[in-house]
Amino acid sequence: MSHEGIRVVPKDHEANENEAERPLPRIAITPEKVRVLLTEGKGMEIDWVDGHRSAWNFAWLREACPCATCVDERKAEGRKAGQPKPKPAAVLPMYTPPPKPVSAHAVGRYAIQFNWQDGHSGGIYSWDYLRRVCQCRECTFAAEQTTGVPN
Repeated sequence: MSHEGIRVVPKDHEANENEAERPLPRIAITPEKVRVLLTEGKGMEIDWVDGHRSAWNFAWLREACPCATCVDERKAEGRKAGQPKPKPAAVLPMYTPPPKPVSAHAVGRYAIQFNWQDGHSGGIYSWDYLRRVCQCRECTFAAEQTTGVPN
């Protein structure tokens, strides 16, 4: 008898997974105003219809790219969305310019896509994904409470 595909998960862990997959209300994933601060090189800000406000810097957004290649790479390295790659130990550290998109454009009514300086452009950042990875104090605190990360 094979046990492949059988997963034993504590009930609280299963509840957290279900919470992350639960659909968000439409009002929570509908942007009222989207600002991509390209010339300033800062990042992106979204005012949501439900009154919430989210902001991300470009470095975080590049490290949180939702394309299949980047997601697989992060999983293999054990990194979370937005978490930078570990710096290789080198005798002399090489300068790398901070990530910045060359352009950004809407993808239908459901997402935004960046064309990054490093040539990468495969990630489509859906409004749902961006709301789930909101970096505001309120959302990061709520995520820590749900996952049980110590303060």
